[in-house]
Amino acid sequence: MNILYIASIFPTPQEGENLYTNLASELVESGHKVTVIVSEEKRKIDDTKVFRERNYNVIRVRTGNLYEIGSVEKAISFVTLQSKMKNAINKYLSDEKFDMIVFMSPPVTMYSVVNFAMKKYNCFSYLMQKDIFPQNAVDLKIMTKCNPAYWYFRHKEKELYKISTVIGCMSEKNKEYLLKHNKYLDCAKLQIFPNTTKLNREEEYIDDAMQIKRRYGIPENRVIITYGGNFGKPQGIDFLIQILGVYKDNKNVEFLLVGKGTEKEKLYRYIKEKNIENVKLINFLNSEEFSKILKISDIGLVLLDYRFTIPNIPSKTLTYFKNRVPIMAATDNNTDFKQMLEDSGAGLWCESNDVYSFKEKLDFLIANKKVRKEMGENGRLFLEKNLTTEVSVKILEDTFRNLKNVNKC
Repeated sequence: MNILYIASIFPTPQEGENLYTNLASELVESGHKVTVIVSEEKRKIDDTKVFRERNYNVIRVRTGNLYEIGSVEKAISFVTLQSKMKNAINKYLSDEKFDMIVFMSPPVTMYSVVNFAMKKYNCFSYLMQKDIFPQNAVDLKIMTKCNPAYWYFRHKEKELYKISTVIGCMSEKNKEYLLKHNKYLDCAKLQIFPNTTKLNREEEYIDDAMQIKRRYGIPENRVIITYGGNFGKPQGIDFLIQILGVYKDNKNVEFLLVGKGTEKEKLYRYIKEKNIENVKLINFLNSEEFSKILKISDIGLVLLDYRFTIPNIPSKTLTYFKNRVPIMAATDNNTDFKQMLEDSGAGLWCESNDVYSFKEKLDFLIANKKVRKEMGENGRLFLEKNLTTEVSVKILEDTFRNLKNVNKC
C-alpha cells in the first residue's frame, strides 16, 4: 500500500516515539510506503518543510499554536490549519497516488483535509478514533451543549464519521458508544483498532539504577510511584492532588510526576504550599529517557476524570506494560480499561472520585513487591500478545484487502 498518514501529533526523532510514529515505522518495515503530513506549531518551526525521518517523508506544516494555550487561540488554530494542510498536499503531493489515508481524531476539524485528500486521490480512509470530541469537553464542563461551539464541532464530528471508509475504535465500549450516539452509522463500518506499540531490541537496555536516581534526586529505599504524560483536565488532576495530600507524610514512597500540561502549575502550587517532600516534578521527557525512569519505578499511575461518559483507553498504558510496571488506575466508570486490567492481571482499578478505595489498593501494591513483579510481567505478556504494532498493520492490511474486493464487486 501507498499510505498518506494525516496527523496532528507526530514527534520528531529527537522528541522520541509514540504510538503514531511506531505505527508508521511498522508499516514501512512491512513493505508499505508511508508519507506523513502533520501540523506543526509555529513556535517550533519557521516554515512548512519536508523532512526525511525514520525512513519515510514527513511534511511538517506550520500552523498556529495548538497546545498549552487558551481555548480561543486553540480553536482558531485548529480551524485555520485545514487550509494550510490542503495547500501543503497540493504543493508537495500533487503527483502522488495513494491507496489509503490513515488519520486520527481528534481534531474533528481535520474532516475537510481528509475529505479533500480522499477526493484528490480517489482512495479509502481509515479513522483511528482516539477520543470523542466535543463530548469530552461537555463532560468536563469546558463547554455546554447550548454553546454554538459545541454544535459546530459536533457537526464536524458527524461529517468526519460519514466520510471515513472505516472507523477503528480503541475498545468494544468505545465502539458501542459511537453506535449509540450516532444512529446513522453502519455497524459494519466500525471495528476494533487498539492502541499499540512497537517492541524494539534496544528497549531492553540496562542502565544503572543508582545513576538514574542520582540524576533526578530520587531517594533510595522507597517505593517509586510514577505518573507520566499530560497534566490536564481530562486526567483529573484534582484527584491526583488529593492522593499527594494523603501520602505527604509517608516516607516509604516517592511520587515521580513526569510531563507537562495546563494543570501543572496547580500541582506546583499545591506541593509548595503544603511543603510536600516525597514528590518530584520532572519536565517532559522523550520516550527513551522516560523509559529509564520506568526501569526504576515500582508502580505506574493511570488517571482519568470520573465525569467522563465516553469510554477511553489511556495510551500511557502501553509504556507501563512495555516496561513491566504494574498499574494503579483511577478512571471514570464508563471505560472498559478496568476490564483490560482484569483480563491482563496487570494492575488494580478504582473510580477516580473514591480516594479511600484508591488508597486501600495502592497500599496493597506498596506492601507487596511480589505482586507488583507478577503484575508487571503480566502486563508485558498481554502487550506482546495483543498490543504490538504488528497487530495494527495486519488490521490495516486486512481492511484494505476487503475494501478492494468489495469495490471490485
